[in-house]
Amino acid sequence: MKSSRNNNVKLRMKKKRRRLGLIVATVYLMIFLIGELTSDPEESIHQVATSVAEQSIIQDTIQPEKQKRPDGKPMGKVVYLTFDDGPSILTNQFLDVLKEQDVKAIFFMQGSNLQKTNLQKNVKRATKEGHYVGAHSMTHIYKNLYDNGQFVPEMNETLSLIQDITGTNPKLVRPPYGSAPGLESEQIRNQIVGAGIKIWDWTIDSNDWVLKDNPNQIVENVKKGTKHEVEVVLMHEKSQTLQALPEIIAFYREKGYEFGVYNDADHFSLNFYQDKYL
Repeated sequence: MKSSRNNNVKLRMKKKRRRLGLIVATVYLMIFLIGELTSDPEESIHQVATSVAEQSIIQDTIQPEKQKRPDGKPMGKVVYLTFDDGPSILTNQFLDVLKEQDVKAIFFMQGSNLQKTNLQKNVKRATKEGHYVGAHSMTHIYKNLYDNGQFVPEMNETLSLIQDITGTNPKLVRPPYGSAPGLESEQIRNQIVGAGIKIWDWTIDSNDWVLKDNPNQIVENVKKGTKHEVEVVLMHEKSQTLQALPEIIAFYREKGYEFGVYNDADHFSLNFYQDKYL
């Protein structure tokens, strides 16, 4: 019986200590709330606004990861507009149209043109306005690039020029005349992989370079060639292409495509050999 009474006493003491703890916690909470209510209202509002702004900035800077297909291509309908052989005297006008249409594109530029100082300001403008500038070799001469094994050296030189002009560090190149048959050799493809260079061909050839004064046919070629949800359109910095560009953009908008711009971190394979390492 005595042991039972002792146990009851201990139990009552524990309950009293718990109640005391709750009372102390409640008192501290009331003191805190009173302090908040009696503080400067303007200061409190400022603190809340600052906190909300900070959270907004954090949310804006955290971009949701883009969904990709099993082959690495983006989900949805996406078209990449690409222009070869620049910079040229027309680069500025192409950039004007793209800016007016709020479209980003990819420019594959040639080293011999990049060396012309009077054209470099528009190369800088292209990257500043969110376009991607990749390499298209120094010479664009088939024999030099493929028969004489100068593909990687020429591309590296061109990429270095782009970096010097724009401050960017691109890795994507487009082989002049396409990867086939020039990159048939496994040896040269291994050199490309070793150099960290990535290759892009195209899914649609607009044939714009042979259609002088015929922009309507360029538009028709692009329309007929559009068959997939992800398309890469080959074009050049030509006057007839400049004329066709607004209608090409309107066509893809009407079909529900988004306009993609290349990102080195999101590379997906697009070469005629279907070599996943390029």
